[in-house]
Amino acid sequence: MKGKLFVCGTPIGNLEDVTIRLLKTLRKVDMIACEDTRHTIKLLNRYKIKNKLVSYHEFSGPGKTSYLLSQLALGLNVALVSDAGMPTISDPGQDLVRQVIDEGFEVEVIPGPSACTAALAITGVDSSSFIFSGFLPPKSTKRREALLNFVGESRTIILYEAPHRLEATLADIATVLGEERPVVVARELTKVHQEVQRGKIKEVLYYYQQHQPRGEICILLPAPEEETGTIDMDLIIRETCELVSGGMEKKQAFKLKARQYNIPKSTIYALFIKFNQDADK
Repeated sequence: MKGKLFVCGTPIGNLEDVTIRLLKTLRKVDMIACEDTRHTIKLLNRYKIKNKLVSYHEFSGPGKTSYLLSQLALGLNVALVSDAGMPTISDPGQDLVRQVIDEGFEVEVIPGPSACTAALAITGVDSSSFIFSGFLPPKSTKRREALLNFVGESRTIILYEAPHRLEATLADIATVLGEERPVVVARELTKVHQEVQRGKIKEVLYYYQQHQPRGEICILLPAPEEETGTIDMDLIIRETCELVSGGMEKKQAFKLKARQYNIPKSTIYALFIKFNQDADK
């Protein structure tokens, strides 16, 4: 008889955010595949669960996947957990799930907390339609290229970010999407030091320039607010110059800002030329 893989959602911070079904599952399976055994053991100790732990993370390699598949073939049941939240969401567990399915084994989900849905719930942004993009590239050039895909996006955008990159990422978002764009940064959700910062990107960026963030971070970008007044062309040209100085081709920068602010490319081009001529005087 074949074994079964249980994909288990675990607390994102507060260890009391568990379900009875999760605890029962972690007790009855034959082994638990976890991202970091040192992290998972804290949850098991909290609920007096004793079970075999096997590390499974992004650097495990095909050998560990083969081992888990062999255990399923022997009829053993395996629970898959990440350090926090649902496995497979910005997590290497998706590779294991895919191969388990391909090998014909059964997969069952034990639903649990997820940082992106928790952030949607606590921040009050529009959740009727949203996109989740996980972590952006760590390098600024690639990160800006990825952010270009969000220009003109009318749905709420949800991102994850590491604390040491938050300031640089917010700066790149301001450059590509505009510093007036509304943003919410939700940090350390469900934990003692939970924090939610709301405002325009330039305001939230300034805050984190003064306060070094720690812990798990979600960035939420609601749809741009409807423009109700005159367009700040000086701001648009400054943002365009930042894109060009950052290595983007002029034509691409003009096109990007034209789409973002719904104005002709020719207008941006003319003002860009004038701005640089005045700067050279």
